[in-house]
Amino acid sequence: MKNIISLCFAIVLFSSIQAQENNPPIHVEVTGSGVPILLIPGFTVPGESWNETVKHLAKDYECHVVTLAGFGGKAPIAFPWLPKVNKALQDYILEKELQNLTVIGHSLGGTIAIWLASRENLKLSKIILVDALPAAGALMFPNYNPDNLAYESPFNNQQLAMSENDFNQLAAGMSQGMSLNVKAQEQIKNWIIEADRKTYVYGYTDYLKLDLREDLKKITIPVTILAADKPFGKEMVTKNYIDQYANLEDYDLIIAENSAHFIMFDQPEWFLEQIKSCLASK
Repeated sequence: MKNIISLCFAIVLFSSIQAQENNPPIHVEVTGSGVPILLIPGFTVPGESWNETVKHLAKDYECHVVTLAGFGGKAPIAFPWLPKVNKALQDYILEKELQNLTVIGHSLGGTIAIWLASRENLKLSKIILVDALPAAGALMFPNYNPDNLAYESPFNNQQLAMSENDFNQLAAGMSQGMSLNVKAQEQIKNWIIEADRKTYVYGYTDYLKLDLREDLKKITIPVTILAADKPFGKEMVTKNYIDQYANLEDYDLIIAENSAHFIMFDQPEWFLEQIKSCLASK
């Protein structure tokens, strides 16, 4: 009987792994017509975070809105997660033959935009980075070394083992620091809770291990960075961005005042104005 149970468990486990191998790393919805824009959301966040932005841009642009595997109700994929996401986005741009493409990325989405911009074969037009860094882990850990960040760590194991109630409390606390907008905080909390737990835990480790500071040297297209001033203040934020982007030859850094991480929710009118201005510039 034990052998039969073990065999059944092995079959179920194998089937689950095979299903994840076949799941797509990205899901893209296309709205509008005109010059193409690829919009990549942040970690745990589905493409719908761009809804208000797309509503205003789709009249003049073809908006390709991305949701990453494991988030927004999309099926998870086998690990490693982030390298597969990056490759899928690169393949999508090439397969769709997107010309004169602008990539707009928030947080992790902006980090991915940096990676895409460093791929010479994609020939992007410009990138707009929304509160995004080339090496988020370097800002969080002293003496940062990506190789020292382990997937099987006590912290990761603790998050995987969290009860639903404990994880909900964690999500609520995190969301309060990501936006000044109370309604948006609730939505962000729900997105975190709805995320596939393993993707949330191991995917975030992928994110922290990614260091693109050397890749910045390869970027020759226009780069605009919109950075939130909360919670650290304009002076410290400016210093952090200058340090992180030291290898990027030229870029525009614009600070969003009275805004936390989700600038599009905290300063929506200002945000749209900046995006439209960047898109219109040569």
